Amino acid sequence: MYVEQVKRNPSLDALLSDICIGTSTAPTYLPPHYFTTKNTTASSSTEEDIREFNLIDGSVAANNATLLAMEEAKKEMTGVGEGSRPCHYMIRFLVISLGTGSNRSTEDKHSAKEAAKWNLFGWLRRIVEVFTQASADMVDYHISVVLKMLQSEDNYLRIQDDTLSGVLGSIDIATKKNLDDLVEVGEKLLKKPVSKVNLETGLVEPCGQESNEDALKSFAKILSDEKRRRNQLIPSADRSLNNVI
Repeated sequence: MYVEQVKRNPSLDALLSDICIGTSTAPTYLPPHYFTTKNTTASSSTEEDIREFNLIDGSVAANNATLLAMEEAKKEMTGVGEGSRPCHYMIRFLVISLGTGSNRSTEDKHSAKEAAKWNLFGWLRRIVEVFTQASADMVDYHISVVLKMLQSEDNYLRIQDDTLSGVLGSIDIATKKNLDDLVEVGEKLLKKPVSKVNLETGLVEPCGQESNEDALKSFAKILSDEKRRRNQLIPSADRSLNNVI
């Protein structure tokens, strides 16, 4: 979807490094990120061709960007099969949402009596964590409810580790050891069973015996089969248009 946006608006053609840094600068943890892009399609270089970006972590709006990605996909699909009901698009989605880990251990739970004693600085770090975690949870819950209503809940795979603790659960520690440890966590997570949101409790629970690794392979096969089917139906000259269907 990003590639399609850049084709329409070249000023969005930023370096991947700038995009990654800009969307990871969590307030109070890391400084905001500034960068510029240049409209390379312009006939001459002027100040109007330069676009400035002043960014902070996207988690302040959507810590789990899955819903935004789905909305962008729906916009690309608007011109395809016009007249279809909105839910028609949702049925066709195959969504893989990869989390970056979080800490939900009992150590991070606080009582109302304890919180009542916090001052401004005591609240500052915790309120940021509450907002970002709540944002991610609500997206996961919303998507689960909608796809269950459409009987398409198996089209949504969320892979997330909520058991990180200590340095592993930190936001701003990027030492080689910590990064290597996180890779190990991810590899172990692949072997764990698929989890889904329990719509009664709002908690994420294991469901069935299928592992995350097997689920990813199943999704990959579905996409591969669908791509092969489309290539057989659509002339090669028109295949580029099929990428957004």
